[in-house]
Amino acid sequence: MIKLMMKPILALFVYSYAFAAIGQTWEVDYAHAVKMAKEDNKTLVVVFSGSDWCAPCIKLDREIWQSEYVKSNNNEQFIFYKADFPRKKVNRLSADKADTNAALAARLNPRGHFPLVVVLDADGNATGALGYKKISPQNYFEQLNRLVP
Repeated sequence: MIKLMMKPILALFVYSYAFAAIGQTWEVDYAHAVKMAKEDNKTLVVVFSGSDWCAPCIKLDREIWQSEYVKSNNNEQFIFYKADFPRKKVNRLSADKADTNAALAARLNPRGHFPLVVVLDADGNATGALGYKKISPQNYFEQLNRLVP
């Protein structure tokens, strides 16, 4: 039984590692994302998403973040953090992660727009934001780059 479970887990690990190597990397801890952005002199991008209920969020993920353009272009100037707000019980976040995301939303997304892609400067201040747009990934990243301080 354990041997059968290891194959999917190993496959998921390999897939995640490969995706990180060829596309943008999503930091899972906000404090670590801030630290990495400062250490690597990169721009921090916070993506507010309702991954299991928000249709435009799902479209943004499929059309932009999972695109071949993003997978083949490392977009090395960015550190990405997804502040997710899932509603389904099966997708529930840990209490710490939910609290972190709620605090980020209070500071950076007080109107509760979803999706909202916020670009931050080195001090953690928002320099601009984008929502979902039905445009190519290349055009989306051109607009994202215009928000970089």
